Amino acid sequence: MSRPLKILQLQNRYNVSASDLAEQVIEGLPAGQYEVTTAFLRGRPAAGEPESRAVRSIYFEFDKGATKGLRLGPLWALYKHCRDQRYDAIIVHRFKPISMLMLLNRWLRVPACIGVLHGLGEYDRAYRRWAMRALITPAWRLVGVSRAVRDDLLHCGAGLADAQVRQINNAIDIDRAERLQHSREDARERLGLDPGRFIFGTIGRLVPVKGHIHLLEAFARIRHDHPQAMLAIIGEGRSRAELEALIARHDMQDQVRLLGSRDDALQYVRAFDVFVMPSTSEGLPLALLEGMSGRLPVVGSDIDSLRPILEDCGGRVFPSGNAQALAACLTDVLALPQEQRAAEGERAYAYLRAAHSIETFRCQYKGLLDELLVQGGWRG
Repeated sequence: MSRPLKILQLQNRYNVSASDLAEQVIEGLPAGQYEVTTAFLRGRPAAGEPESRAVRSIYFEFDKGATKGLRLGPLWALYKHCRDQRYDAIIVHRFKPISMLMLLNRWLRVPACIGVLHGLGEYDRAYRRWAMRALITPAWRLVGVSRAVRDDLLHCGAGLADAQVRQINNAIDIDRAERLQHSREDARERLGLDPGRFIFGTIGRLVPVKGHIHLLEAFARIRHDHPQAMLAIIGEGRSRAELEALIARHDMQDQVRLLGSRDDALQYVRAFDVFVMPSTSEGLPLALLEGMSGRLPVVGSDIDSLRPILEDCGGRVFPSGNAQALAACLTDVLALPQEQRAAEGERAYAYLRAAHSIETFRCQYKGLLDELLVQGGWRG
């Protein structure tokens, strides 16, 4: 009997949760056929925090400074670990770990390597494009987590060919999401929201790229004409003070709620009537998919990673950063009869099932891994 394939999955920093897609990659690799080690350059779980479902977890525990510049310490530690373990394949997430493993694999010669890119513009810098052209080998495939990320990789000027880049859409476990979600009434009670109001909602860290400032400005334009409407934002971050000041300036304290961070925030999406994603930059935001899982109408900015999804699911699109256009979208969806809003939500849900199911996601990663291993001549 052939031994299990030894797989390393490497991430920049510890981040393990039930919705973590790196964990879903592991879930798609049957334990009898694959032996997965997961490794993190930075961080480790604190007491009570979850650990990876991999057979083994490695925490290198480098600080942030060590992973900048030449990164000699992490490179040497990674080289020794991979040399000793003799992995059959490596799956690497995000630019820094990918660049490190591309360099090291000149000596390690791991036959199957997958680099997963989650954001746009990773190869905007000339030296990064030069390094990509110099280091990529037939052992590598790059994965874009959305159509936008894949297209960005193909057109960034790093000389990547179609065959070297794949699109595997980010996904969510829709069945799990639906099991977790509270009813509309229960979710509103848990969040302290008025059960009779019309609620626009969003989930995301309170940081500038999430575009909450534009959402608040848009809501300020419509709130007097629609006093029954509210805006609820689940998330926490460094922009809270700025957002609170804007809420106070427009005297919107009775209509806007900053709800802070919530574990498994997707369990509250049914508290909303409409899900809004005003981001100015994203790879592929899982929060938008979580909104769809609640069968909600969706509104989002026209950035490259959102526009195709919104168009395909029947959502509403506005120019990124344009509060006036966003206000018009909010007004339009408010004016719809309830049955039409429900129909928009059902269309979004049907699209989610067709394009972003976790089962398809797992199968695509397993298929790509197996394809590379066959190409690399693995025989067991």
